Amino acid sequence: MSAPSAWVARFADLVPAGGTVLDVAAGGGRHTRLFLGRGHPVVAVDRTPTGMVDIAADPRLDLIEADIEDGPWPLPGRRFAAIVVTNYLHRPLLPILADSLIDGGVLTYETFALGNEAYGRPSNPAFLLRPNELIAAFAPHLTVLAYEHGVIQSPRLAVVQRIAAVAGKKLAVLCG
Repeated sequence: MSAPSAWVARFADLVPAGGTVLDVAAGGGRHTRLFLGRGHPVVAVDRTPTGMVDIAADPRLDLIEADIEDGPWPLPGRRFAAIVVTNYLHRPLLPILADSLIDGGVLTYETFALGNEAYGRPSNPAFLLRPNELIAAFAPHLTVLAYEHGVIQSPRLAVVQRIAAVAGKKLAVLCG
C-alpha cells in the first residue's frame, strides 16, 4: 500500500471535524484509509475498487463502484466536507467537484502535468494538466490556499500540478 500523498496529508487538518470526505478514483484507498483513520466517514469512488476489499466492511465507508468517465456522475446533489483527487484527470469532472463541497469544504487535487512525458507515464497530453489549469478550473469558484506546479522527486520523479482550496466563507476560521 502506498503512503498518502504528502500534499493531501498537509491539508487534512483543514477538513471539518466529522465531515464526509469524497475520495475520487480512490484506487487502493490510501487516502480513504488516511481519512478513516482520522475519524471521517468516506465515500470512495473507483471503477474497480478491489484494492479496498480489506476495509469494505467499515461502516464509515461508502464504497461506490462506478465508471465516472463513461457513465453518469454517481453522486448527483451530494456535497462533501472534503474532496481528494490524486493521479487522475477527467476534465468534465472539475466543475462538478467545485460544486460538491459544503461551505468550508476543502479540495485537495494533485495530478500529472505537461512535461511529465520526460519522466514516464502518463505521457499522453490528454491526461496531463496544462499550465495553471487547476487554477483556471477552481479559482473562480473556490478560495485557493496553495498551488504548486513543477517537478517532484518523491514518490517518483514527475511533473505535477496541485491545488488546495476551500469553499465558502470559513476561510478566516480555517486559516486562523
